[in-house]
Amino acid sequence: MTTRAKLTVYSALATALAALCLTPLLTTKGWITHALLVVALIAAAGAGLRRTPFYRWTVPLGQLIVLFLLLLIGFAGATNTFGGLVPGTESVHTLGRILGRGLDDIQEYAIPAPPNPGLRLILVGSVGLIAIAVDTIAVTYRRSALAGLPLLALYSVGNGLAGERGSWIWFGLAAVGYLVLLFAEGQDRVSRWGRVFRGTSRGTEGSGSLSVGGQRVGVLALAMAMLLPVFLPHWEGGLLHTSPKGGNGPGVGGVTSLDPLVTLESAITTPRDIELLTYRMDSSLADTTYIRTGSLDAFDGTAWKLTNPATVDLKSTLNAPEGLRELNVPAIDGDFQITDRLESTWLPMPYPARSVKVPNQADWRVDTVTGTVIPAKGKEKAVKGLHYQVTAYDVRPTDRELQQAPPAPNQITQRYTDLPRDLPPVVRKQAEEITRNAHNAYDKARALQNFFTGPDFTYDTSIKAGTGSSAIEVFLRDRRGFCVHFASTMAAMSRALGIPARVAVGFTPGNTKGGDVYSVTGLMYHAWPELYFEGYGWMRFEPTKSRGVQPRYTAPVTAPTTAPTASPTVTAQSSAPVALPSSSSDCDAKLRRTGDCGDQKKTAGTAQDDSWLLSWQALATLAGVLVLIALLLVPACWRTLLRRRRLGAGGRRRPGGDGPAELTDEQVLAAWAELVDSAWDVGIPPDESRTPRAAARRIAESAELDAASAAAAGRVALATERVLYARSAEVAAPVLADVRTARDGLRAGVGRVGRTRALLLPPSSAQLWWRISDAVLSARLAGRRRVARATGAVTGPVRRAAGRLRRGGGSGQERD
Repeated sequence: MTTRAKLTVYSALATALAALCLTPLLTTKGWITHALLVVALIAAAGAGLRRTPFYRWTVPLGQLIVLFLLLLIGFAGATNTFGGLVPGTESVHTLGRILGRGLDDIQEYAIPAPPNPGLRLILVGSVGLIAIAVDTIAVTYRRSALAGLPLLALYSVGNGLAGERGSWIWFGLAAVGYLVLLFAEGQDRVSRWGRVFRGTSRGTEGSGSLSVGGQRVGVLALAMAMLLPVFLPHWEGGLLHTSPKGGNGPGVGGVTSLDPLVTLESAITTPRDIELLTYRMDSSLADTTYIRTGSLDAFDGTAWKLTNPATVDLKSTLNAPEGLRELNVPAIDGDFQITDRLESTWLPMPYPARSVKVPNQADWRVDTVTGTVIPAKGKEKAVKGLHYQVTAYDVRPTDRELQQAPPAPNQITQRYTDLPRDLPPVVRKQAEEITRNAHNAYDKARALQNFFTGPDFTYDTSIKAGTGSSAIEVFLRDRRGFCVHFASTMAAMSRALGIPARVAVGFTPGNTKGGDVYSVTGLMYHAWPELYFEGYGWMRFEPTKSRGVQPRYTAPVTAPTTAPTASPTVTAQSSAPVALPSSSSDCDAKLRRTGDCGDQKKTAGTAQDDSWLLSWQALATLAGVLVLIALLLVPACWRTLLRRRRLGAGGRRRPGGDGPAELTDEQVLAAWAELVDSAWDVGIPPDESRTPRAAARRIAESAELDAASAAAAGRVALATERVLYARSAEVAAPVLADVRTARDGLRAGVGRVGRTRALLLPPSSAQLWWRISDAVLSARLAGRRRVARATGAVTGPVRRAAGRLRRGGGSGQERD
């Protein structure tokens, strides 16, 4: 492998190792594979461009074009293509929209953020730009030391954003990549002065010991940088100490942006049976009351989120719930105690809440629209171990009352029925088909709930998390998912039907601990849709199959009444792939209704039923990998074909037909060239200043050939000198056999690794690129000559005519 090829590989490796520090930024790690593939393709593009006769500044320009095409194919290529492969102009607009959403998501989410396309685009694109910068500095312009600056920028930004999720491991990996790059460039600089002399004894000093000493210094510096902080005192304030409090008092000017769906999806897909909070509640329906942390009121096609919360300082008494007409209803009092294991920063409480009493009330703010209680900026850990009291409205409408509810105000309808333009048409189409026999908003909502809890859907936590348009389309197609999919899809369908809807997150009712004490564990994370009914506000629905408790007002009644039903409707159980509640004595009726009994592990049949189809992104990636492999095989294939042509059967028969065939001069010279190239492939570069016999002796000594192989190489060299220097030379065909013998000796002396390298990455294949470069240069010069001739053919007559006019004018002046 040439020095430049090594630098290319090491620069890509350094970028890849430094990019690993970005993995904590998103909840999933799949995007890093995409980023590493982009780094590899950019490095391959740079290696190819540097073998062309173009100027060096065109290499990073070409790599930028490759990066842009990769991002188009990877994130927006399916929207508009030419011939199904080349992205079109609409793909560029789509990429811009995805980038805009990603920039908005940066403002919305805290670390770790959901793997939205916009955020993945920003991360993959940033890693690609760093890869181009490192490759340009270290390989194209041979300044590896300066390549540490973009690597440092990548590590600093990634580790800074990761915060507590960062690790010294990321620094170690980035530093190792940078050191490897420096060592490779150091070896290259030394090799330019000639062959490295390493000495013959322990006392000999030379460049070899200097190189080893430099490597030792680098490794020692890295070890000290990673070990010394363990023994140094920790400085809390940093170099420039800043107060977390703003000028307007604590908590003013911002709220935490932690996405609740991130915590929810992670907790559901990797459940832990640990206690998160306990509460006491004086209601007879405490075992069916959901504990809500907040609601997500905006859907942008990528995810449901709480946008632009209108937060104010938390007061003991909250504003009246949105849409609730009658406030003189019974109250539910609850006393809550949160443990240190709750990850959510939003305050769990029943909805709609009337009042909240928390210690240090200045540390909390409340969204006046959704009623979500959020810690003030810098107080995200205030929820840990918190003890507080909540009083909530006990709203109990009947199905008849909800059927007769008047239409929602225009302000509510416009805000909570907004849908993205890229929502798949199947969402609206199926919603209209499901509710074709319903005549009011309540009947439509109930029809949707019955549709999702029917036998066609399966509760399955192995499905990829997501609430965007594409996730909803896949969920409606495969009909498998967990509460996030059920809730987000029913909310989107409700909006498509003109019913104001949003997604609520929180917990299903807690398990009884005896008396009126209930315990909420990590198995009870849940999401559900809330639909708006004028006069009653936001009402809960339960579409998730075999989970939770359906609300009382979705059970059919024969006559209108304002009294609650005797008991909530029990969700119908089905043969879902999740473990069903057991009938043991330690699983009460409430647990059986919510589906929290029994083992929560998924069955093996779930994974067997899943199907996976290659998307166009996967096909494009596979095609890119195949093209890269084909490019890597070009040198080996070219070298094999050249060897066959040189050593193929040939030669003229001697007069009379006796004896071996006589080789032509061209065949003898081709045989000698094959011997020289074979030596080059095993690490002995050619030396054109030597005669053939001197070159053969050098090859035999350097490769330590056996007697037979050395003699064969000598006979080939002698035959070559006869062709070059003798007046007439008759060379027999055994010369070709001598080349094969000498080549076998060369291959035997380098071991298996050397033979593999000589086969797959032969150094002599550089001649192919030289030929291509010469051909390109010749074509450019020929093109210039043609342009010059064409220009001369057009401008020549004009110049000659102008010359005649000048001469004629001069003669006229002389006559005058």
